[in-house]
Amino acid sequence: MPDRAPVATRSGVRPRRWRTASLRRPTRAVRRDLSQLLCAVVGLGLGLLAPLITAGPRADAGRVVGVLFTLGFGVISLVSVIYSVLFLVVQFSASTFTPRLGLFRQEPVVWRTFALTIGVFVFCVTSGLAIGSREDVSVLVPGAAMVLALVALGMMRTLQMKAFDSIQLGHSLTAIAARAHRLYDTLYVRPYVPAGPAIAPSPLPAADTGVAIRWTGPPVVLQNIDVPALLGLAREGDFSVVFRVAPGTTLTEGTVIARVTPGGAGEDVLRAVLSTGVERTFGQDPELPFRLLADIALRALSPAVNDPATAVDALDRMEDLLVRLADRDLDVGRFDDPDGRTRVSVPVPGWGRYVRTAVDDVILAAHGSPMALRRARDLLRRLMERTPGDRRALVHDRLRWVEQAGGEAYPLVWKDL
Repeated sequence: MPDRAPVATRSGVRPRRWRTASLRRPTRAVRRDLSQLLCAVVGLGLGLLAPLITAGPRADAGRVVGVLFTLGFGVISLVSVIYSVLFLVVQFSASTFTPRLGLFRQEPVVWRTFALTIGVFVFCVTSGLAIGSREDVSVLVPGAAMVLALVALGMMRTLQMKAFDSIQLGHSLTAIAARAHRLYDTLYVRPYVPAGPAIAPSPLPAADTGVAIRWTGPPVVLQNIDVPALLGLAREGDFSVVFRVAPGTTLTEGTVIARVTPGGAGEDVLRAVLSTGVERTFGQDPELPFRLLADIALRALSPAVNDPATAVDALDRMEDLLVRLADRDLDVGRFDDPDGRTRVSVPVPGWGRYVRTAVDDVILAAHGSPMALRRARDLLRRLMERTPGDRRALVHDRLRWVEQAGGEAYPLVWKDL
């Protein structure tokens, strides 16, 4: 995202806050590892306690041990085969749509299924070993193992259905749009108000003032900023922070992360409130849905693929998202403490950035496809009808561009398309 100066509040309008309900949860990798550890520990505990059960009918211990080992090793073997096949699903999605589309890999059912399977395996093996030399054991032990195995099989089936959905274009586009809707409904809660007389915002370091905090680690992608925690630190230390990068930006050695008022936070403080990774995520990256949809359309319009119908489907979803943002206030990058003083500023994409990301590259690639070019024209025409007056110039420029390109490339049929 481009660097932006702090957004000035309009007359009579309170400073806006970026809704941060989803900020600073444990990372997905941490939750995944903890769930697997928890299931293993629970399976171990239940496996040690299960043979001590005396209620219910009794069964021969030797046969029960055989059943437990069969269920345990059978479930873990089956899930290993299924996960090996699912790697092909991920590869198919990356090569067909875009390598940045990691929706299936991010599905909670993927790691929850594996975690439950580990728990079932540990329970079955531990129970079988704990039975030891007993002559008989309660039938509740093999019964519980069978129920857990059936639950694991049910989750494996759900996992397979999710995998099948992830290789279908419609399901992938719907998933992208659904996540975008949730993100935009969280971020952009105020309607757009045309620009009016501005009042001076709370003091913040200017673009070239303040102490520059630079990134010193290996290249990573900024995924999340823990704004509530940083607000608390800024108020306690009486400093302000202007971020020069936004979630979704790749941080390289020497990149200026933020500028802080003299005497404020250092790099260690800022790094503590940043979550980084190897790829962009939906959590605080509102431009990502447009990037993914544009990537799908561009790949479909490439000479190697030549699938304009897929590009049209992607443009359908772009239109929905652009219309959703057209009448919303997008200046949500300033955060105030309880005293009303602006402490944190984060660069956020504006209307122009969204429009450029969504349609510019696609229009260039669509010059050889009348179907895609016509759909881009329809998108821009409908967007003109739904966009407030002072935001229409960008849309109108691109509409003229499409009309000119279509008229020059297809002069005999363009007006009839």
